[in-house]
Amino acid sequence: MELKVTTLEGKSAGSVELKDAIFGLEPRPDLLQRCVKWQLAKRQAGTHKVKNRSEIHRTGKKLYRQKGTGNARHGSARVNIFRGGGRAFGPLVRSHAIDLPKKVRALALKHALSAKARDGDIVVLENASLEAAKTKALQTRFGKLGLSSALIIDGVELDDNFCRAARNIPNIDVLPVQGINVYDILRRTKLVLTKAALEALEARFP
Repeated sequence: MELKVTTLEGKSAGSVELKDAIFGLEPRPDLLQRCVKWQLAKRQAGTHKVKNRSEIHRTGKKLYRQKGTGNARHGSARVNIFRGGGRAFGPLVRSHAIDLPKKVRALALKHALSAKARDGDIVVLENASLEAAKTKALQTRFGKLGLSSALIIDGVELDDNFCRAARNIPNIDVLPVQGINVYDILRRTKLVLTKAALEALEARFP
């Protein structure tokens, strides 16, 4: 697949050939769903916590004698049926992460890239760098390129001025190539790859 390379100013900068092994697959929704579920489960904090009856600061002495009062039989006041007692079967601190094989994750990334390529939502930039970190100027350039919701993937090192200018623009994400992931690709309309990012991806998936 051949795509035109453009600059931030919207000028043509040649063309580039995309590998079919990375961008020419038939997207599988089941793989994308599995990978997104794995990502979202992994990033859950899992710090929600309640106190059970052993953690409640209240006396454990029997409330009254077992028989003869006409009331129900009770022991500790820390049980869950009393107001202020411990919670039964409440959430505890735990990890929500699930397992997903590394090869499945790599394949899901290829399918996410292929899905964007099939829909024509990939833009190839010559580079993502600015002389000055001006948000308004960068937003104007994005408007000319038709980028209102985009994930921008650059090489291993990001340009500081470009990152500063882009971080205040809504629905624009900037990541280095080592941070590319299925969830961020799918949540934005356009995928913008620099030539450095393309070279890194082709080296990652030979």
